[in-house]
Amino acid sequence: MKTKQDELNRWRLVLGKYSEESLFGKRSEGFEHQQTDDLLSFIYDREYGGNRGGRDESPIDTFEMTVPEWVRKIRNIFPTEVVERLESEALDRYELTEILTDKKVLESMQPNMQLLKNILAFKNRMKGDVIDTAKRIVRQVVEELTKKLENDIKQSFAGKINRLESTAIRNSKNFDFKKTLRKNLRNYDDKLKTIVPHRLYFNPRIKRYNPWHIIIAIDQSGSMHDSVIYSAIMASIFSKLPILSIKLIVFNTQVVDLSGYVDDPVDVLMNVNLGGSEDIGRAMSYCETLMENPTRTIMVMITDLYDTAGYTGMYAATKRIIESGAKIFVLTGMDENSQGMIDKNAGSKMVGLGAKVATVTPNTLAEWIAESIQ
Repeated sequence: MKTKQDELNRWRLVLGKYSEESLFGKRSEGFEHQQTDDLLSFIYDREYGGNRGGRDESPIDTFEMTVPEWVRKIRNIFPTEVVERLESEALDRYELTEILTDKKVLESMQPNMQLLKNILAFKNRMKGDVIDTAKRIVRQVVEELTKKLENDIKQSFAGKINRLESTAIRNSKNFDFKKTLRKNLRNYDDKLKTIVPHRLYFNPRIKRYNPWHIIIAIDQSGSMHDSVIYSAIMASIFSKLPILSIKLIVFNTQVVDLSGYVDDPVDVLMNVNLGGSEDIGRAMSYCETLMENPTRTIMVMITDLYDTAGYTGMYAATKRIIESGAKIFVLTGMDENSQGMIDKNAGSKMVGLGAKVATVTPNTLAEWIAESIQ
């Protein structure tokens, strides 16, 4: 049963230290959660120049704890879901990027989707061993997401891939020297004066026969975090299907072709630079140059359709691509919750030109493509 003292303690946590005298009297006795309050104050007192209670308008100039120390302490005090919320607030709201630039702290954090998004947002500030730690976390989260999606997605194509699906036979005849070299450049050994490959790559034993060409173009603007992650994973899963040939680009005002990395979503994500403006028309024009057989091509544009470069180029490219016989899917968002924002006027115009526009889950995209190629 809650007592008056319990209620006062709860209000004290909500209002902050400047409410202590009003709640407990001039001697300020009775507050039972000082350590919890200190940990909350460490981030939330930044909100109003250093006070949650609103009484003292002078900001707190220094915070005695370091960010790594704060992370360690909240893990000892709060349950996991609260820790994840506090870490997210510290990064997203207050940009306490020391969380991601201290290797030991980063290693102690729970790998999850939110941490993955924060790593992608702040990876350019990471250096040395921290980057390697970040990549391991990214790979762990990506592999977990891939496992959740892969079976259902392959099932969408089951009627077409069962007879063709196989693994590569690893022998010298199908050893992929160029890909092995490219993927292992980071593993150069100064002492041995040579590259020590951590993984060997082999070409598929079965070649794709008259495949469908899927061109995936990912908008790197800041609002597309979740969609970028799921798009990279989807491209990787699609690349394993013998009936599909995958090209992958990312874009803002510039276009970067990552088709050579499509089988490894971690490489893709670590090369993405989220944020900035976008030139969708330019990206679509580049995708046109990748079209080998328009009538067997599906262009998947992951974008909110807010084109800061103007819409004329986007509409013109859409018209040309549709008239060539190719299909265009515009995904205004792609994640497990099917949430996304869209320029509604641009979306209506794209539909009028013949594109398919929607916010979908990864499984829905797989079903769309499977239906289109049958």
